[in-house]
Amino acid sequence: MAEVIVKKNINLPAVRGSKGLTTVHMAALLGHRDMVLFLCSVTRVEDLTKEDFIGLLVATIGSDLYGFKVVHDKKLLDMQSLELVKRLWGQILLLDDAQIGNILKSPSRPLFVAAELGNFEFVFELLHSYPDLIWKVDEQSRSIFHIAVINRQEKIFTLIYDIGAHKDLITDYQDSNNTNMLHLAGKLAPLNRLNIVSGAALQMQWELLWFKEVEKNVQPSYKEMRDMEGRTPRMLFTEEHKGLVKAGERSMKDTASSCMFVAALITTVMFAVIFTVPGGNNNIGIPNFLLAKTFMLFAISDAFSLFSSVTAILMFLTILTSRYAEKDFLESLPKRLIIGLTTLFFSIASELVAFSAIN
Repeated sequence: MAEVIVKKNINLPAVRGSKGLTTVHMAALLGHRDMVLFLCSVTRVEDLTKEDFIGLLVATIGSDLYGFKVVHDKKLLDMQSLELVKRLWGQILLLDDAQIGNILKSPSRPLFVAAELGNFEFVFELLHSYPDLIWKVDEQSRSIFHIAVINRQEKIFTLIYDIGAHKDLITDYQDSNNTNMLHLAGKLAPLNRLNIVSGAALQMQWELLWFKEVEKNVQPSYKEMRDMEGRTPRMLFTEEHKGLVKAGERSMKDTASSCMFVAALITTVMFAVIFTVPGGNNNIGIPNFLLAKTFMLFAISDAFSLFSSVTAILMFLTILTSRYAEKDFLESLPKRLIIGLTTLFFSIASELVAFSAIN
């Protein structure tokens, strides 16, 4: 339909809406990839301003269209190529001070939008071409690494290891509330990032691991630094994650209770089977099928199933009686849960083998 309309009037792609946006910009904001590709092929570059290129770049990053093709210098270029990244960012650098103040210092500027969304390829290419951008901060004096910490963007944060000694200078940045990078790691992750991990208990473990990782990259004195409300990073972490700790405790107890019930049933059955030898015994108490290969398979499987189910019960019991402190979610509880689930799985599998051998 768009192709037919443009054939009737080739000037339509240059017509702007009520807010001054071009059609290709609107399509990019709405995430319509095919429409963006078509409009890029029919939009004249002379009809676009420097601000249009910037807005289009921001829109494609925000709509997860990074990788589409855009018209520039009257030809189509791959958005992922370094050449186009340089050219688009070059459009920004050619703006005067007033334009830079209105566009670059906005919270929605391309670099920070890409860091917030975890667009690693774009950020990597941009920093590779313009290394000085690592010093750029938003209106709250936060670098892209601070933005990555807030939004739990691991790949973006790993770039901090590539900047050498500058890392210590960047991690020293603080905002007006005397909040440092470790304070940001102590805040609860955004829901869209937290829900990447399933289960409150594992989410708590992920949050602890993230806090520990950021802690390695800040100065020791920052671990005890207090914000405007008198909270250290650890105090802030505890305050922000109270609800997640309780949810993790409920999740762990529910899982442990259900699994322990299953393990107890298996233990009861397999223990009873030990005293019920298939085929019976002879006059002196020796099993009639003692020399049969399937009998030995049954005996070994039964013993292994019994041992595994008992181990699972013990693991789930230690989970139910745990104190559920914050640090327990880091290693102790997840390890016990993994051991319990693994032994329960082996117990069920061995039980099936034992009963198959009987038949």
